[in-house]
Amino acid sequence: MAGMPQARSRPAADAEQAIVKAILRGTYPPGGTLPAERALAQRLGVTRPTLREALQRLHRDGWLVIRQGKGTRVNDYWRHGGLNVLGALARSAEGVPRGFVAMLLEVRCVLAPAYASAAVARAAKTVAALLESGQAVPDAPHDFAQFDWSLHHTLAVESGNPIYALILNGFEGFYDTMALRYFGRPEGRASSRAFYAELGAAARRRDAQRAERVTRNAMERSLALWKRIEGRPA
Repeated sequence: MAGMPQARSRPAADAEQAIVKAILRGTYPPGGTLPAERALAQRLGVTRPTLREALQRLHRDGWLVIRQGKGTRVNDYWRHGGLNVLGALARSAEGVPRGFVAMLLEVRCVLAPAYASAAVARAAKTVAALLESGQAVPDAPHDFAQFDWSLHHTLAVESGNPIYALILNGFEGFYDTMALRYFGRPEGRASSRAFYAELGAAARRRDAQRAERVTRNAMERSLALWKRIEGRPA
């Protein structure tokens, strides 16, 4: 099959990735079925036990529904997929719809104020120290992208709820790429630098409510700017 590796022995993780790419390209659309196990294993260059392992992983994550005797059906992954589906979409250049980043930023508008507030309540000194160092971040996209990731990851970890960090970790590579576009705009860097100063002031005062408020405002500004970058109405 065009676009899918042939006749090479590969582990289950590689077979899993190849099937996901084929789904995102539309080779196997939602609602359709995968080829029979023997044929698919040959196309991927793997053994049938290896293919079964890959299919079980994809079933677990919500990409597929395995039906004994009826073939394997491709799921509507937007409706039934789990966090691993989001991570795969973030790592893929295929099948990601226009507006995907804006969707993520809309979710961040909800999550970030919560984990920022909790982090300030639990670890104000740690947050304040990090933000103080952020005022010296060079005015360059790469440096801002690195610091911003470090800040959000620290806030998520220090919030005391490990689920926040797990969610962020799934998007680390994707974040690097998109953040460079965002921080490539002078207004993006200026807005974030103001946010770091405001959040730092809240952390120094151990004011969790203020931390939540300034974070929400900053996340809403970043979403509006990203929509302008994409050419969408804010």
